[in-house]
Amino acid sequence: MTFSERLLELRKARKLTQKQVYEGVGMSMLGYQRYEYGEREPSYQKLIALADYFDVSLDYLCGRSDVPERR
Repeated sequence: MTFSERLLELRKARKLTQKQVYEGVGMSMLGYQRYEYGEREPSYQKLIALADYFDVSLDYLCGRSDVPERR
């Protein structure tokens, strides 16, 4: 699973809007949409902010693991 697929899956599973997520992590609407659409990769600061927002590990968010829990 790709980063953009995982990001979309997490948002929909939690029944959140894009606006709730991008405001929650302090970024622009267009910036967030580009992540979800696979048009752009986040900086490590934004990647950490998104993992913290969804309370998942970085490996899970990036599609490297199917285990969402942080260790």
